[in-house]
Amino acid sequence: MDAKITKKEINDLYDYGYYIYQNPDYFKFSIDSVLLAEFVCVHKNKNKVLDLCSGNAPVPMILHIKYGDRVSITGVELQDEIYELGKDSLEYNKFNDIKFIHDDVNNLPNTLNNKFDIVTCNPPYFEVSGDNINENEIKAIARHEIKIDLDGIIKVASKMIENKGYFYMVHRTNRLADIINTLNKYKFGIKRIIPVYDKQGVDCTFILIESVYNGKNYVKIGKPLFIKENESYKNIFEEV
Repeated sequence: MDAKITKKEINDLYDYGYYIYQNPDYFKFSIDSVLLAEFVCVHKNKNKVLDLCSGNAPVPMILHIKYGDRVSITGVELQDEIYELGKDSLEYNKFNDIKFIHDDVNNLPNTLNNKFDIVTCNPPYFEVSGDNINENEIKAIARHEIKIDLDGIIKVASKMIENKGYFYMVHRTNRLADIINTLNKYKFGIKRIIPVYDKQGVDCTFILIESVYNGKNYVKIGKPLFIKENESYKNIFEEV
């Protein structure tokens, strides 16, 4: 067996009562994925979910835990090693209803015939520039826009989403101007933004954004979330 896979470890999926396989040398999911999944609202008759850049599948798993058979979930991950961790996690937890695809997100408009009511994404945050790239190729691809950039993510989302479908994304605060411009470029109207802070008295860490395809911009800035003030993140956002 590949030594990369034998190093995998199984950890708690936060406090959801399930487990997730991870490899500390490659990739460990973080609170941003948990908050993204919690931020998603499944509206009536909008229950087909596509998760882009799924990593080891925390977002599909949390959505499955929250909504059960109310949602049909498809996740997509490019990297071999990370895909295997996600697949093993789904099998271990017996989440057989989640479809997990090993593919490049850029290929989806050509390989998936159906469109989705909800698209989610925790994308690579960092632009490729200078010497800031991690020497570990797997970490570099997960964190930097090597295989796909912000424009590519939102372009694919626009092709895979139904009219008036919801697109949910988590991203770094310093990319907000780019995010707004790119969402508008691909006809997404921004509806909600939640600023997330590590604690009070520090700069905003990242943002959660809800937008609607072919919807108008009508932005609601939600209450700020301070990570260290919460022991649990389950059901942390009010349903809208």
